[in-house]
Amino acid sequence: MAASIQSLIRERKYPFLFAIFILLLCFSVLLLSNNRSSYYPTMSDLQNSRSIPSSSSSTTKQSNPPPPKTIPKLQKPPDFGDDDNDDGFSSSSDEITNNKRIDLNWKICKGAVATDYIPCLDNMKAIKALKSRRHMEHRERHCPKPTPRCLLPLPQGYKIPVPWPRSRDMIWYDNVPHPKLVEYKKDQNWVRKSGNYLVFPGGGTQFKEGVTSYIEFIEKTLSTIKWGKHTRVILDVGCGVASFGGHLLDKDVITMSFAPKDEHEAQIQFALERGIPATLSVIGTQRLTFPDNAYDLIHCARCRVHWDADGGKPLMELNRILRPGGVFVWSATPVYRDDTRDQNVWNAMVALTESICWKVVAKTVDSSGIGLVIYQKPVSNLCYEERKENNPPLCDQAEKQNSSWYVRLGSCLPQLPAVGLGGEYNWPAPWPERLRSRPSSLSMEPSAEEIFHEDTKHWSALVSDVYLGGLAINWSRIRNVMDMNAGYGGFAAALIDLPLWVMNIVPIDVPDTLPVIFDRGLIGIYHDWCEPLSTYPRTYDLLHSSYLFGNLTQRCDIVDVAVEMDRILRPGGLVLVQDTLDSISKLTQIFQSLHWETNLYENQFLVGKKGFWRPADGTSIS
Repeated sequence: MAASIQSLIRERKYPFLFAIFILLLCFSVLLLSNNRSSYYPTMSDLQNSRSIPSSSSSTTKQSNPPPPKTIPKLQKPPDFGDDDNDDGFSSSSDEITNNKRIDLNWKICKGAVATDYIPCLDNMKAIKALKSRRHMEHRERHCPKPTPRCLLPLPQGYKIPVPWPRSRDMIWYDNVPHPKLVEYKKDQNWVRKSGNYLVFPGGGTQFKEGVTSYIEFIEKTLSTIKWGKHTRVILDVGCGVASFGGHLLDKDVITMSFAPKDEHEAQIQFALERGIPATLSVIGTQRLTFPDNAYDLIHCARCRVHWDADGGKPLMELNRILRPGGVFVWSATPVYRDDTRDQNVWNAMVALTESICWKVVAKTVDSSGIGLVIYQKPVSNLCYEERKENNPPLCDQAEKQNSSWYVRLGSCLPQLPAVGLGGEYNWPAPWPERLRSRPSSLSMEPSAEEIFHEDTKHWSALVSDVYLGGLAINWSRIRNVMDMNAGYGGFAAALIDLPLWVMNIVPIDVPDTLPVIFDRGLIGIYHDWCEPLSTYPRTYDLLHSSYLFGNLTQRCDIVDVAVEMDRILRPGGLVLVQDTLDSISKLTQIFQSLHWETNLYENQFLVGKKGFWRPADGTSIS
């Protein structure tokens, strides 16, 4: 070969050598390009590469992209510093679209409550048409068709929220200017107005000695609770301003605080502005949007729910979502008062809890005179089978729903999963081991555990190599995070050491992985992104999605989804989208029309930053 090249040189066949050089150069560039454009797989990609189903029986088909490749580190972008007005974003995504900014003729929503508008909960036309409100139907979802595309105005004087952890105790009044709860609960120390702030002292109707003392009182009453180890994921029903859940964060407990949008005004908005996990919901005629056997503990402190109403359906709904062996902590006047009304409620509760095999494991009163009772759910079906009366009956397994989305409340008891020795339920590993342990609700297919662990490794690498170091995101400013297409919760698990929390959304048209997320010690809900979310506006700092829009846009318009993202994202907040270039191109044009700043990385990661811009026209297009 060397002799041949020397011969070519002697014969001065330079054009031939030049052609070889050009070919080698092109080949090298092609290899480099392929390496930089490596595909970042998702959980569903890992499933598809092995044809393994999820933990549910869903048969929804996913796209089948290329197999997983090693995740390379992105070139680190410039350091943009911490200036409040410049995070280094620019509207550079015109290079993908080759289009100028699109004008979608945005208009401001009208009405006195437009700043806090929640489309599916504020549909007054549908609410006024209801035939009954007896079962809280007027607090349930009634989504308008079509979804309004107007933009919500900002409250006058709106500011970038107080950062965590200060926000747990104080928020800007102008961001949530609702004084009704301040006046209504002034004697119970829930919330006070102090100058430009709303201050949360940690009081409550049942927290006469403060919420910290109340939390310790519960653990002393039942030592097996072991906050943050045995008990990790809890639900606070009728949470008020969520001080209970907010202070449990200090003990490594993640609380889903929930309450309806009701006359107390802005309880859940206060909670989210504080940086505490919360969602709007009500136990009415439909199931809560959580899976079976999800919560380690459920708490109710004077939550104003009639548990024995409608044949006991509200309590049976708690039974459905409470983990076998989990406990229900009920702090209410029927527990510790002996007047006729309270005694009647207590007697009804005794009959109902015995019929569903809940046993009282503790009952006591603290030094302030506040009492509580703790019930425990059984760990096997043995008690159900030994009841003298099959009332309420066991549910028919053949009629089991895959997810709780617009599903009517049931009047039967779901049979318990028997996965341990002796047919008893195995409690998850202590926190934090349970985050990466094999979830009990994972599919029993032989390769399911391998896929789960590969997904965990994938998200750990992607978050470490790309999200934290390569996208110019200042994570220290981020508290409330939503993963719009959460899979196994790998994104949230990879962020677990940061001072933030993640609401994991499992869309209704993908395999049901929400039980796995709860088994891992994380929280989430079901949702259909073709409808608005049940949350207040301006409540999240970052919205993340991984390959959400391909299937979604076959059912609904991407513009409507983008409008909803704008509604729930705080000014100054970010979206982080991993998707195909086609979906990113469409989203970029919409975001730029909203005057968002955008950056594209590696042709598959779009980062958008919402600003304070609102249309000048005050009319509505609705």
